[in-house]
Amino acid sequence: MGSTNCTLNRRAGFRLAVLFLVSVGVLSHSAWAELRGPTAQDRQITLAVVSLLKRGHLTRHEVDDEKSERCLKGFLKTLDPMKLYFYQSDIDDFNQSATELDDQFRRGDISFAYKVFNTFLQRIDERVAMIDELLQMKHDFTVDEEMVIDRDAARYPRDGAEARERWRKRIKYDLLVQKADGLEGQEAIDKLHRRYHSFARRMHQTDHDELLEMYLTALTSGYDPHTNYMSPSTLENFEIQMRLQLDGIGAALQSVDGYTIVSKIIPGGAADKDGRLKPEDQIVGVGQGTDGEIVDVVDMKLSDVVAMIRGKRGTVVRLKVKPAGETGTKIYNITRAKIELKDSEARAHVFEEGRKPDGTPFKIGVIDLPSFYMDMTGARLRLPNYKSTTRDVRRILDEFRNKGVDAVIMDLRRNGGGSLTEAINLTGLFIDRGPVVQVKDADGEVQHYDDLDRGTAWDGPLLVLVSKLSASASEIFAGAIQDYRRGLIVGDRTTHGKGTVQTLRELGRELFIGPNPPQLGALKITMQKFYRPSGDSTQNRGVVSDIELPSLTEHLDIGESDLDYAMEFDRVKRVPFRPENYVQPKIVHQLNMLSRQRRQNSEDFKKVQQRIERYLERKNKKTITLNEEKFMAQREALDSDKDDQEELRELVDPADSAIKRDYYMNEALAITLDYLRLMSVAKAN
Repeated sequence: MGSTNCTLNRRAGFRLAVLFLVSVGVLSHSAWAELRGPTAQDRQITLAVVSLLKRGHLTRHEVDDEKSERCLKGFLKTLDPMKLYFYQSDIDDFNQSATELDDQFRRGDISFAYKVFNTFLQRIDERVAMIDELLQMKHDFTVDEEMVIDRDAARYPRDGAEARERWRKRIKYDLLVQKADGLEGQEAIDKLHRRYHSFARRMHQTDHDELLEMYLTALTSGYDPHTNYMSPSTLENFEIQMRLQLDGIGAALQSVDGYTIVSKIIPGGAADKDGRLKPEDQIVGVGQGTDGEIVDVVDMKLSDVVAMIRGKRGTVVRLKVKPAGETGTKIYNITRAKIELKDSEARAHVFEEGRKPDGTPFKIGVIDLPSFYMDMTGARLRLPNYKSTTRDVRRILDEFRNKGVDAVIMDLRRNGGGSLTEAINLTGLFIDRGPVVQVKDADGEVQHYDDLDRGTAWDGPLLVLVSKLSASASEIFAGAIQDYRRGLIVGDRTTHGKGTVQTLRELGRELFIGPNPPQLGALKITMQKFYRPSGDSTQNRGVVSDIELPSLTEHLDIGESDLDYAMEFDRVKRVPFRPENYVQPKIVHQLNMLSRQRRQNSEDFKKVQQRIERYLERKNKKTITLNEEKFMAQREALDSDKDDQEELRELVDPADSAIKRDYYMNEALAITLDYLRLMSVAKAN
């Protein structure tokens, strides 16, 4: 049996930092050779995945020619999205097998993946040699020429001359970007040289598990975007995120041009308590124990560096660190410890806003909920204090009541989903019994899951903040709250639109009987589709806000409908439930009008609208100028690109654990105050 979850697929999301989560074998830093071929274990895993897809996926579709063609297309897109490395002749060769991969999969044969990937490594090496030459040549930045930046408009080069021309423009563009950032001459050349050589090294360090995960996920995502194979290390990452706990030093890392950079220190972790390791520091070497040999990790895959640093609590890891802004290195011995991932759990703040008739301020409690987390292992073992979203939010609501809070804002803007059980239980804190979600399986059978507990943890006014990043379990919660007329939905026009439910099937348990099956990873497979109590699916359509606030996320191609092979919207029959009277159409209309009036006079929202217009203008461009004068004139667009990316990073993974009061939160608080006043007037009448 697997554990049911409903989580946004973030494989191409915005999270740049990788926490110390995994524990896998480390590939030698000197590895620089072709992957030799599939293993016997690869065959076992492949056969298990194909079998589960046929009998377990919602569509029960065979692995056939259609899935074969989708697999090839997805695999090539994963490896070479901008069509910079492969030749068209490579693609023509691969396409000869486009309708044969399904037969290979049914035999457990993934040798084709090795053929494609080893060709990819060969092309990378050829391009790196080409790049070295292009970096040394003199470029004419006065010429009016353009580079294609739209991946759909790009095509594979036909030969070496065409590839060289593509890369000439690419390097010219890279040099212009460096100059716009204040770096030019040999310094810019050296940085780009290192960037592309480092990328080549990391690709050559790809191991069997990673290639198998890429290839099988290219197959599974041809069924829908959320069915994918997880290697053992990826599965462990997933489980740690759900239980919000791991052992390590408590830091987040990212790879920048081959260097491992500390992007964040986790509050309360071992590194935080030690105090020496800081954000922006470079980790250039890692050793085990107080006297273990320090291994050079420059140009090493980030996942391998993470694996070396992570370990059992109480053990020592030695870090060779180049502190930010310094030229020398230092050695830090840090004792690993248990880390609570507080940034991913529910947190709260009470704002005092406006004035009541008696002169005292209204108190508005805000709960920021980044995910619907649950310690699945703890729940399965029935541990008394396993980590749970509903438990944490119930505790916060109890505190709100004790503080005399007048209204609650549930912020789900960066919540990509999680446990289906937690979504149902959390909804039950706000409604007094009744259906929360309906689920349809592959046989077309529909059943509903109800909140069975009488009473509520909060029976006052409720506002739910959402964005296009709010997905799956978030949409179950928001959809039920809206159907019950229990609270206002405020934010982007619609949520993400993920209306499918996945189950995690651990392949070791599928293939072997016994208490300690081998770690073979897992298939996260779509087995059901969920629907609101009203009968509407959230699939593709999402939950439509009662009050829409302009934001950049609304216009990004990050919704379910933007993903390849997403399932369609549909409906089932409504189930009986008793709506509340918290949300009335007349009040919603008045709230929209008052919000629009405020936003028209808000400089912040005017800037948001300008950024949206600039983004949409850039989004429609398929090329970019390589004329320096024109390029630099577009510097404002470059700066706004960075601002947009920073805003998205902050929304998905905020650097500060505190709930931020910005123009957006101010408007949410103002809407809540209007809501309280209008409800009071409605009750009086």
